[in-house]
Amino acid sequence: MAMSKTSKILLFLGGVLVLLLILGVIGLIVATRSMNQPSVANNSLLVLSLSGDLPDYVAEEPLAKALGVSQPQSFTSLLTQLRKAKVDNRIGAILLDIDFPGIGWGKANELREAIKEFKTSGKPVYAYMEIGTNREYFLATAADKIFLPPPGDIYVNGFAAEAMFYRGSLDKLGIEADVIQIGPKYKNAPDQYTKKEMGEGQREVINAILDEYVSSYTSAIAESRKKSVEDVKALIDGAPYNAIQAKSVGLIDDALYRDQIDNEIKTRLGYAENDKLRTISGGAYRDVTSDSLGLNTGEKVAVIYASGAINVGRSGSGPLSGEVAGSDTLVKAINDAASDSTVKAIVLRVDSPGGSALASDLMWHAIENAKLKKPFVVSMGDVAASGGYYIACNANKIVAEPTSITGSIGVFMGKPVVKGFYDWLGISNEYVLRGKNAGIFRATEKWTPEERAKMEAQTNTIYFDNFLPKVAKGRNKTVEEVNTLAQGRVWTGTQAKANGLIDEFGGLEKAIDIAKELAQLPADKDVRRAVFPAPRPFLEEYFGAEETQMTADHKAQAALLESMPRDVRRAFRFSSMLDQMQRGEAMLLLPFELTIK
Repeated sequence: MAMSKTSKILLFLGGVLVLLLILGVIGLIVATRSMNQPSVANNSLLVLSLSGDLPDYVAEEPLAKALGVSQPQSFTSLLTQLRKAKVDNRIGAILLDIDFPGIGWGKANELREAIKEFKTSGKPVYAYMEIGTNREYFLATAADKIFLPPPGDIYVNGFAAEAMFYRGSLDKLGIEADVIQIGPKYKNAPDQYTKKEMGEGQREVINAILDEYVSSYTSAIAESRKKSVEDVKALIDGAPYNAIQAKSVGLIDDALYRDQIDNEIKTRLGYAENDKLRTISGGAYRDVTSDSLGLNTGEKVAVIYASGAINVGRSGSGPLSGEVAGSDTLVKAINDAASDSTVKAIVLRVDSPGGSALASDLMWHAIENAKLKKPFVVSMGDVAASGGYYIACNANKIVAEPTSITGSIGVFMGKPVVKGFYDWLGISNEYVLRGKNAGIFRATEKWTPEERAKMEAQTNTIYFDNFLPKVAKGRNKTVEEVNTLAQGRVWTGTQAKANGLIDEFGGLEKAIDIAKELAQLPADKDVRRAVFPAPRPFLEEYFGAEETQMTADHKAQAALLESMPRDVRRAFRFSSMLDQMQRGEAMLLLPFELTIK
């Protein structure tokens, strides 16, 4: 039965009233939350949890918080807590609860330096971990005192780098990778699919990285624990240690349970014996706004995050791809920041092993245009290699940690040849072609000599006519000089600075300081860090466009992948790269997934 006009009007008005009521309730929740920041007692202990994945940046959405939706801690948020606590007179000390943070050595060094910067306030820092390996202990040595519980263990056994190869598995499946690479000695990314062991170049690079990491690691421990480097090396060779042994050799200060550590901190902070230690968690302290402490105010500096594999399209994450830095998202963010008259400088935070050559060049072009309007500075995280270096090379200044991984200036193309796999499955196929090179991406055939020559020409154009000249221009070098540093060779931040591929050592805060200087902003005044693109509102994110939502199939894939061992998940993600190359995309990618434990 058809509704009357009056009924339709009443239904419409009722819907509007319900919507207004919902929005009003939400507004009230948000307003109430913003007016009620957590109470921080005087002489409090801030307990920071150094654990979990710690992605470079996660937007903190007030509405999501108000509705009780948990938000993961990010690495940038952790650095912000340290900056706030340094100037917050209510914070008397920090306890680092270290539990296998998911960061690499570049960020570990950045975090360690941030802890040391906090200590210039005169406030003590304590570190607690139940089990510690190299990275956890490295972070702990920035503290004034290190504690393990009596049954705890410390595994400072030295460094081990792992490289995995899938050629044997592909052989069994009848799949062959047909690839072209510039810099065959060092551009080793395809080696995972074409070899069963390290090549000469990969072994050389990994050994050089390990030597430098060991040197900086042992020097840091020696300085912190007041030992000689030789003594530290001897201790590493004698590891692992239980807590009692670690105390006896001077690697930790005491073997105490968590409540016993609280008692020691109470004494250090001047509490009466019967007083209860006043603590605030890092999660709660995140709700204390920076501007309430006089931070994050003043002129605006845009901060843009390029995290994950570089690809065309939007930024995001997926079960196979992992985190993706999309060219559409980042180009728009760079253009918007460049066009915003209130933005005085731009800082691009790069934490990427590279990816699509096309996407990298689109970002490079946007940066080139932005530089005409305002200073542009790059901050490198754990890794900014290959395509990650491509989008960094033309910045006014490049900042990296000594332990950041960068360089890898090279390119490769390829496709999977699955004829043997089809034969094994009993599948046959036929191609009907028009055009001499119409079958260049046939999945069952290797390239013919003519097809390979065409693809080699494509690869050479990207490397010799685009990548090398753009690095040369950005770094004020000749193409010949860059070529000697390129050919896929991976460098640490220390090596990159010596070779002129970066300018300064430091993290995101150092990059912001340099951006202030280039923009002629007062060095003694803070700036407002404005993230571009602005985080999407929670409701839009939750009820977002269809293309941004995870489908049921994706959720099933994600659940399946998460149930698999980490190395298997890594293999699947690299296999998705082969699909991209089958579309003709050239890849600017780190030669190997570097895992140093």
